[in-house]
Amino acid sequence: MTDTETTAPTRARPACFQDPSLPIEERVDVLLRQMTLEEKAGLFFQTMITIGEDGQLAEANPTFGSPSTEEFVLGKHMTHFNVFGAAPTARQMAEWHNRLQGLAASSRLGIPVTLSTDPRHSFTENPGTAMMAGPFSQWPEPLGLAAIGDETLVEQFGDIARQEYTAVGLRVALHPQIDLTSEPRWCRQIGTFGEDADLTGRLGAAYIRGFQGKQLGPGSVATMTKHFPGGGPQLDGEDPHFDYGREQSYPGDHFEHHLRPFEAAFEAGTSQIMPYYGMPVGTEHEEVGFGFNKSIITGLLRERYGFDGIVCTDWGLLSDSHIMGDHFPARAWGVEHLSVRERMVKVLEAGVDQFGGEAIPELLVDVVRSGDVSEERIDISARRLLREKFLLGLFDEPCVDTAAADSVVGNAAFRAAGDAAQRAAVTVLTNSGETPALPLSRGIKIYAEGIEPAEAARYGTVVDSPGEADVAVLRLQAPFEQRATAFENYFHAGSLDFPAEQVQHVLQVASAVPAIVDVFLDRPAILTPFINEVAAAVVTFGASDDALLDVLFGEAQPLGSLPMDLPSSMAAVVASRPDVPFDTADPLFRFGHGLRYT
Repeated sequence: MTDTETTAPTRARPACFQDPSLPIEERVDVLLRQMTLEEKAGLFFQTMITIGEDGQLAEANPTFGSPSTEEFVLGKHMTHFNVFGAAPTARQMAEWHNRLQGLAASSRLGIPVTLSTDPRHSFTENPGTAMMAGPFSQWPEPLGLAAIGDETLVEQFGDIARQEYTAVGLRVALHPQIDLTSEPRWCRQIGTFGEDADLTGRLGAAYIRGFQGKQLGPGSVATMTKHFPGGGPQLDGEDPHFDYGREQSYPGDHFEHHLRPFEAAFEAGTSQIMPYYGMPVGTEHEEVGFGFNKSIITGLLRERYGFDGIVCTDWGLLSDSHIMGDHFPARAWGVEHLSVRERMVKVLEAGVDQFGGEAIPELLVDVVRSGDVSEERIDISARRLLREKFLLGLFDEPCVDTAAADSVVGNAAFRAAGDAAQRAAVTVLTNSGETPALPLSRGIKIYAEGIEPAEAARYGTVVDSPGEADVAVLRLQAPFEQRATAFENYFHAGSLDFPAEQVQHVLQVASAVPAIVDVFLDRPAILTPFINEVAAAVVTFGASDDALLDVLFGEAQPLGSLPMDLPSSMAAVVASRPDVPFDTADPLFRFGHGLRYT
């Protein structure tokens, strides 16, 4: 430690569990025997925590009804948190982390905090799923890593992200997401490795190895692989964050197919599993959300696959919430009629260890004291949660080197690797004409939409209209339907058709000048109306303007291949079965398609 102001204080501890020479199982036993029921209950809850102003611990926020960090740690005995947002610099984030560990060290037993995070290395900004890279190196989204399809690169990304996470005290990745994108409309596809089970399994395993290493240890970031047993088969492509997306449907009898990537994750040693919100419909399993589902958690995950790691629910299964000013019910699909207390008991009976997005340990204490759940059952999960803290070395070295954080996070080598991956993931779908439109030549006149003019000016002369240009470059977002609330609109859902006026605009530009169209595919899009009218079509999965332009102008090679089919029409999408990959009739482009300049 070089920053004494934020170093956790040392203090005398009850004997044994602080002794690093003892076997971990013995340390867990000793600590568990010393814990009160209230301290055990605190382990079971993981909720969002924010970084206070200037890197201080956050005070209570009456607007959002959230308690202070001190109340979470000392009042509620909570020691697991999901970090929402980031500090401006890595050092500030590291200093905040050390202050938090210092607060935890002042508790009766000094149990250190475990911090988790949603993905934070790409371009997505969604408070429910991922956040922008900020000070971290910036890479294509996982779907872009799948477009490259290189296990070595994915493991390299995992290792770089591991180094950046641990430099600021992040020790659990709430990823990878290894769902299969079998329903083309589903909004969560950008965080996956696509539609193919074998590719997803290989890349998911490489991702886990990069974050965890050969085995979980003091230098590791534990992975919470999700969403067991596969979140892709969503009825009509709607997402179970919301009540209208609660059902997962298997008309093609492909339930088992969606388990294949998880088998690869188990072999790679994933430390944790997160089940999804959805409830299976028309299967042998109870029609309740997977987090409440004993035949899924105990029967399938624990018994069939022998998984003895931590199982944490997705966020908000028990309690209603207010998000961005709107009320949302608890995602207690299939058990909406149960009370919060009854839902809690059902989750524990299913075999889950931890409640994501909840902070009500006092209710768990009451549930145990009333005899609804035994303390022996609580001890089973408490052991798993404590064991991982010991394995990660948090009891022995809870704080990080604040002086080193800025030299690790977002360093030049890490940023260069991310930038190269952004370029490699660019996927060329068409490149028409006797003389291919791509690569472009520098110095030409460029009409650009969706690109910063200053970036385009590095490659040619930026003009104000298509009629003045030698080429038009249009960056588009895959289409989606507007929904009723702000939070819902972060989840791009509904029709894959571009609005008629947007199609007409692309056609007008393409009639005036050779047009290069790039579409950011956070999920598939119907390109049929203009695909034969543009000079070239490319798709990206998280790429800066300069990354795209480097590829379009031939300074980097496009190495991407589609990680899913692109449907030719919405009629084909509607007719497809949500659990069956590659099930849309006559796709416009198939999985694996991607042109090369050479």
